[in-house]
Amino acid sequence: MQMCVDPDGLAGLSWWLCYLTTNTHYSFYLSFGTILILIFLCAPVVMVLGFAGALSRRSRFLPLRTVGLIYTSMVRGVPDIVFFMFVPIAMDQAIEAIRHKVKCPEVTAPIFQGNDFVVCTAAKMPLSATDQWVHEIYGFFLALVAFAIVFGAFAANTLHGALAAVPKNQLETARAYGMSEKQVFWRIHLPQMWRYALPGLSNLWMILIKATPLLFLLGVEDAVYWAGALGASKTQIYDFPHGDWRIWYFSALLIFYLLLTSVSERFFKWLTLKVTREHNLNTDDLSSGVTA
Repeated sequence: MQMCVDPDGLAGLSWWLCYLTTNTHYSFYLSFGTILILIFLCAPVVMVLGFAGALSRRSRFLPLRTVGLIYTSMVRGVPDIVFFMFVPIAMDQAIEAIRHKVKCPEVTAPIFQGNDFVVCTAAKMPLSATDQWVHEIYGFFLALVAFAIVFGAFAANTLHGALAAVPKNQLETARAYGMSEKQVFWRIHLPQMWRYALPGLSNLWMILIKATPLLFLLGVEDAVYWAGALGASKTQIYDFPHGDWRIWYFSALLIFYLLLTSVSERFFKWLTLKVTREHNLNTDDLSSGVTA
């Protein structure tokens, strides 16, 4: 806006209007979208990895069962932050190491030189000459993979327990009707499993929401980063000098997360009631079939 060209001449509402519409504030507003994009992209990947881990643990093929057991157990003894920090770094270095071998075969010097990881310029991912948004998307992708792997292991534990909790007599009744193992799984076992899985999955969703501030530690400029940057004291060298306002910015984050978790709680409550009703109907159908 034209009136915002000279911030020193502003006062009152005009000052606030110009202050809250700076480019950095727009980045702060958009960062809330980054959080939502992360959790809504992460959730389906988590469920895929969760089912893969849970079904692997139930496999009769020993190597596959071993892989599933290792994956579902890895979150028990190692702090989550270790995985969040390890996965992006390991993936980034693995990608650059492969690109280094392909694009710079003439370079014979070792990649690991003491504490340094050295690859040729052409192997950098992304290239230093690329636009900033490419770097941001790449960093976000690495963070998304880290979140999906960690929470996929949690989901695998939850789904494995839910599958084991389905009463065996319901599965035996379905087999008595002549259903194949595949039909028993898709028509009886899987639908009945959701009743036992939803409480754990709802808790996992809440933990995923609360873990999103870790994006800041992974190098993604999320809402926590901008809240700290914008709220810190600004001296007269800045266009809009002010004191330490971090409490107000972090209060906005508090309200955002409370609203998000409140909506999530209401959704899972509705979903749990819906699944419970369907479970009771299916149980009654099986019982009436046995009686008949």
